[in-house]
Amino acid sequence: MRAVIQRASSASVSVEGETIASIGRGMLILLGVAREDTPARAERLAQRCAALRIFSDSAGKFNLSLLDVGGEALVVSQFTLLADTRKGRRPNFMDAAPPEAAEPLVEAFARALAAAGAPVKTGRFGAMMAVALVNDGPVTILMET
Repeated sequence: MRAVIQRASSASVSVEGETIASIGRGMLILLGVAREDTPARAERLAQRCAALRIFSDSAGKFNLSLLDVGGEALVVSQFTLLADTRKGRRPNFMDAAPPEAAEPLVEAFARALAAAGAPVKTGRFGAMMAVALVNDGPVTILMET
């Protein structure tokens, strides 16, 4: 499982021109699910995301987590994060979980993040989504299980 975490001032996701989810201060989490991923991995990664200290304290140091600042999370499934680009010019997505395996794991991740105490909103699995982000910093972190 691979997550690209972007510290956000705001973020939203739209499908067919309609905004289906939006957040204020918090994290936009783009989530890719691999073939070998499990619910336990999803839960572990969600807990790590909730506790990740990427928000600044009063001294400007990365000492605060999403939970510490009362931030929100927007979780967007993105199988392209599993692209293998080591050979050729076209990405290979063989490592990405098939949709019937990936969707329940994305949902498990979102539930675990909410259970950790973060308000969570999600994109629409399998839809063509337009994601808007005001990246705060910018701060972008890659996490993997």
